[in-house]
Amino acid sequence: MNRFYILTLSIMLAVMPALSEKRSITLDETILMARSRSVDAQVAVNAFRSAYWSYRTYRAELLPEVNFNAKVPSYAKSYSAYQLDNGSYTFVRNNYLNMNGQLSIDQSIWLTGGTLSLNTSLDFMRTLDSPATNRYMSIPVALTLSQPIFAVNNVKWKRKIEPVRYEEAKADFMEATEKVAMTAINYYFNLLYSTENVEIEKQNVENASKLYEVAQAKRKMGQISENDLLQLELNKIQAEAKLTDALSNRQSNMFQLVAFLDLPEDTELIPEMPLHAPDMSIDYNSVLERALENNSLSKNLRRRQLEADYAVATAKGNMRQVTLYAQIGFTGTDNTLRSVYDRLKDNQVVEIGVKIPILDWGKRRGQVKVAESNRELTKARLRQEALTFNQDLFVLVERFNNQRQQVNIAEKADTIANRRYHTNYETFMIGKISTLDLNDSNTAKDQARLKVINELFNFWYYYYQLRSLTLWDFMKGTSIDADFDKIVKG
Repeated sequence: MNRFYILTLSIMLAVMPALSEKRSITLDETILMARSRSVDAQVAVNAFRSAYWSYRTYRAELLPEVNFNAKVPSYAKSYSAYQLDNGSYTFVRNNYLNMNGQLSIDQSIWLTGGTLSLNTSLDFMRTLDSPATNRYMSIPVALTLSQPIFAVNNVKWKRKIEPVRYEEAKADFMEATEKVAMTAINYYFNLLYSTENVEIEKQNVENASKLYEVAQAKRKMGQISENDLLQLELNKIQAEAKLTDALSNRQSNMFQLVAFLDLPEDTELIPEMPLHAPDMSIDYNSVLERALENNSLSKNLRRRQLEADYAVATAKGNMRQVTLYAQIGFTGTDNTLRSVYDRLKDNQVVEIGVKIPILDWGKRRGQVKVAESNRELTKARLRQEALTFNQDLFVLVERFNNQRQQVNIAEKADTIANRRYHTNYETFMIGKISTLDLNDSNTAKDQARLKVINELFNFWYYYYQLRSLTLWDFMKGTSIDADFDKIVKG
């Protein structure tokens, strides 16, 4: 008998589908998991890493760069024209092997936008026609300067723009993490709302069934009309239909939250009702100060203003182009590698290149005017965006400060509506009120309970929205920061 029982139990366990993981979850746990597990959080991390490496690239461009260039080897067999002393031309055969290498240290000059290079090179040439000969040329050391005279100093402008862009990226990342929390709050309260609605509809089905049973007995005794009996039967059917819809909505919201938190699909979450909203009020001027200090918008506005100024400077620099090229060093030539560094000779080069448009039909001047107009347009748009931001922030602060009272009112209304329904239920049982009055109190009870959830959702959503705009934790009284080194390292 025991063997048969064990065998039967084993077969049942083998064919039984895996039970879903069922766990309760709080709002704080949901936010914490969303920040570490959600796809939105990973997108924010990768976006910041991209900005970080762009900034690192800019910083590297400011440092000396060591380069090595070489051709090993280069072979040529060709003919070229050569003019003789009498003015006639002939063709000369070229048949040689060439190799060369150059090592340079290049440094951008931050102040002027030029480039300073320290070079050393060695060239080797071997003629392959009989008799074969070797030639070497060395430049042991040469200092080279390339300096634009009127052109825009790109290095100077990058030093202004890129640090602001990086600070903007940091703020963007922290705001994105707060927006992840806002999304988590939305999904959490959707599930909480639908879960509470399921419990309400279950209770409504149970109550409607009891009332219909009682009404059937009363109808037999002639205490209620046929119309009231049919109304109660209809209430029972409608309650069952609402329960079906509520179960479907809960399952849909469950899937959304589970997928967002990157949990197994068979996970069943039971959201806990958040505690009462904390009694707190926020001053608009303080919020605005935090927002202007920490929000990415202030850094975005600054960056865009600098970029507009940079575009104007670039357009003006293109009006004329003057470039100074200078080189000073030593060179040596010989037939042997051993002697090529002996008897070195001076090697100086100075060039000034000038490119000034004589007639361009106003093209470059037009480019300057376009850049200046775009700069003024950018300034106007930045002022408009700043004004809109301040207005939206003011409205949000007012809504948040008012929301605590809305939560209190909803909780009081919930208590009253629940007491009213139970009173009407008992009164109906003794035949003192109609089914319409009972239905009205039941509907009011359900709406009042769900309104509490909606008002709590608004409170926490507004709070985290303020956090995302100010990067400030108002409950702790500290700024919101992140370990960016850890984020980059992964």
